[in-house]
Amino acid sequence: MQRVELNNLGTGATTRVWSVKDFSARRRLNEDEEARLLQLFGPFASASELLHNAPREPRWR
Repeated sequence: MQRVELNNLGTGATTRVWSVKDFSARRRLNEDEEARLLQLFGPFASASELLHNAPREPRWR
């Protein structure tokens, strides 16, 4: 077990954590895709995990 003191925390890059339900609503994902993301990550996930696992429609269509 490691203890983290508040005074020793750096101001480096932090990981953004999003709610999977909010992310799905913003990206207009259907219920099946939202359920898949919830099964993969649970109620919360990092931004990069969600962006890399969400389907993306091609821009030219």
